[in-house]
Amino acid sequence: MLIWFVSIYLLITVIVGIYAATRVKNAADYASAGRSMSFPLVVTMVFATWFGSEAVLGIPATFLQEGFAGIIEDPFGSFGCLMLVGLVFARPLYRMNLMTIGDFFRKRFGQHVEIFTSLVIIISYMGWVAAQLTALGVCFSVLSDGAITTTQGMLLGTVIVLLHTLFGGMWSVALTDFLQMIIIVCGLFYLVWLIGDLAGGPQAVISHAAAEGKFHFLQGTSAKDIVAFIGAAVTMMFGSIPQQDVYARVMSAKTEKIASRATMTGATCYLAFCMLPIFLTYAASMIDPEMVKHWLNEDAQQILPHLIMERTPMFAQIMFFGALLSAIMSSASGALLAPSVTLTENILKPMLPHLNDHQALKLMRISVLAMTVATCVFALYSNASIYEMVGNAYKVTLVAAVVPLFFGLFWKRATTQGALTAIAFGLIGWVSLEMGYQEGDFWPPQLVGLLCSALGMVIGSLAPQFSKNHGDHTETLTEQAAAAAAGN
Repeated sequence: MLIWFVSIYLLITVIVGIYAATRVKNAADYASAGRSMSFPLVVTMVFATWFGSEAVLGIPATFLQEGFAGIIEDPFGSFGCLMLVGLVFARPLYRMNLMTIGDFFRKRFGQHVEIFTSLVIIISYMGWVAAQLTALGVCFSVLSDGAITTTQGMLLGTVIVLLHTLFGGMWSVALTDFLQMIIIVCGLFYLVWLIGDLAGGPQAVISHAAAEGKFHFLQGTSAKDIVAFIGAAVTMMFGSIPQQDVYARVMSAKTEKIASRATMTGATCYLAFCMLPIFLTYAASMIDPEMVKHWLNEDAQQILPHLIMERTPMFAQIMFFGALLSAIMSSASGALLAPSVTLTENILKPMLPHLNDHQALKLMRISVLAMTVATCVFALYSNASIYEMVGNAYKVTLVAAVVPLFFGLFWKRATTQGALTAIAFGLIGWVSLEMGYQEGDFWPPQLVGLLCSALGMVIGSLAPQFSKNHGDHTETLTEQAAAAAAGN
């Protein structure tokens, strides 16, 4: 019965994706649903896209081992990212009416910066999508009691996500996210009530976690601990801002007010509902400590699925795997679409100047297929956990794209030379430390990369210009960006 339910659910998502193709008339519809989404739909898309496999499997497993101090990047950093987008970035970016975040870099700094930042953004999605595909593999393996291996499950999940996303684009994401959010919310609330009761009640679970020191945000109070906290916090708080999936949700809103407020509301929903799988997984350590001990040594991400399969009735299993699949599918489809649109708009289209809109739409779908294959291969050969894949995904955008975006919007004197220097300094600073980084080193490599990027922007912008070719262009767009920011 459980397998039949899962099969029917997945079939429905594919059918919805195909139906969504009937609403796609041009490339703008495919990329951002034509800027037509209401407040509830934008909230739903923000929440459902971010609430993925790491929220249900990765974050709780890490919390069980390290407490809040181990999950600063996500969900707390992710919450901070979405709040900053809603408060600071949504309105000025919405007014510029661009299809991708890469378009901003081109208009503000020129084509070279557009290409570099777009490549960085595309690469960052490899880890995010791979995490979702890995979770699908885990899910199918548990559901089939090992008859389907994790690798086979990943391949099967890849095909399903591809079919769901390929035809309808952002319309497919929007139409399914609302249904998936309902399933996630209802499923998790029911499971918290059921599992909490098995563990002795919510108060008993929370008190036990507090007694074990799980609610401490810092590992200690030394300078090294504080720097480590800052490094973890900024990874997703800042590194997730220059991302196409975030920008696409901003641009899909009917108005800039909806874009801003819906993003902040989605952030609040995300943080609140991330606490529920954490509660469930910690309750598992009280209900079946031997099972938890076993999977902590093998794969902590398996704890919650196995608790549900072994200790709950069929209806609870249906609700759990419905919520888990909803979380994975909504994140995977949105995260797969974003780099594909960026690849088409900011890398391929400049090489094909005579491309018409119909051909651009076809090229976007080909890009979705190519990105699906690439991320599947990456997922199959990665040894990182789901939580690590998501966290690592945003280090590259943190060191190479955050500073050009922020300074480009809010500093009139930022120049193309400054942006290129910021990208170079950020990547060099990060990579040079990352290659030799050992657990316990004082400086997190991504934090050093961010600081180097900011330094590079200031030095490059204030230093004499090496080329005046883009001088007038940059000055005009500086004024446009500053005007948009001033209206925020």
